[in-house]
Amino acid sequence: MLRQVIAISLILGIYFLSLGTSNSFGLDEDGCLTCHQYPGLVRLEKGDGIKVLHIDEKKYFSSPHGKLRCKECHTVISKVPHTGETTTDCTTECHQDDAAKIRNYPLKTLHKNEQSYIVSLKDGSSCRTCHPTYPHSENQLVRAFLNMHTGFMFCEVCHINRSKINHLVYDWENSENADFSGEPFGTYFNPRTNTAHKADKHFISRIAVFSADGAKKKGLIHVEDAEAAREFMAAKKKLQPEVEKEKLTFFHRDVEREKISVACNECHSVDGILNFEKLGFDEKKTKHLIYINIKGLVTKYKVFYFPKLFEK
Repeated sequence: MLRQVIAISLILGIYFLSLGTSNSFGLDEDGCLTCHQYPGLVRLEKGDGIKVLHIDEKKYFSSPHGKLRCKECHTVISKVPHTGETTTDCTTECHQDDAAKIRNYPLKTLHKNEQSYIVSLKDGSSCRTCHPTYPHSENQLVRAFLNMHTGFMFCEVCHINRSKINHLVYDWENSENADFSGEPFGTYFNPRTNTAHKADKHFISRIAVFSADGAKKKGLIHVEDAEAAREFMAAKKKLQPEVEKEKLTFFHRDVEREKISVACNECHSVDGILNFEKLGFDEKKTKHLIYINIKGLVTKYKVFYFPKLFEK
């Protein structure tokens, strides 16, 4: 076990060292942007709130704090996941003369101009009737990563019960209207047909799942239950438990919930269900999606401790 931990630390240490010496990650010596670079990286808070975890690299480095390493302020972060460890101390090396003022400053607004996420997504699906735009909240390690996929694919891509439906294919679905906070992100065009929607960046295309019968394709995005789902949500508090369970079973009749480790590898692997080249991604992007760096943190480790290579 000790040898394994040492080996992992050395490998990841070398990886983070390479990030620290590159031009694009010159100040990200701890590799924070390995995860936080992705738009739509969001976790649910109590009630209807969300916590946005995305940091736009270019905007951060051009901000007043752009010359600081993340851990100079986020002093307690030492592992993944670090849910709940949001303590920020801006007086360790800076703001020592105005410490009282800084402690009363709403720190959650500091990165506001460096973050992008979807405020609303009008896709007409039955899923959206009951579930919020960013629905994942249970698994602390990966919930923000799972929520990130909202801007790039429909729920059914991961959650369709493939054992019940034959001849599934994955392709781009027609664009829909999305409202963004920060820079719009996602796919503004279908890269396979190069159908652009540059006139209005609030339109994005997302990967969807279809059943194929010869040359014909039938979309498997649930829209037919949307009205029934709205009625269910309106009456939910008055329903008996057995009736509520029966209705939920009906709405989720074609839904599968995979283990996280399985779900990641279903797409992000050489033999995954998504053929990124056929979907229109170039060779560089395809390799990135297959061998994405953060997949190992999700599929192999429950807790990962950052190697301390850059301590002063």
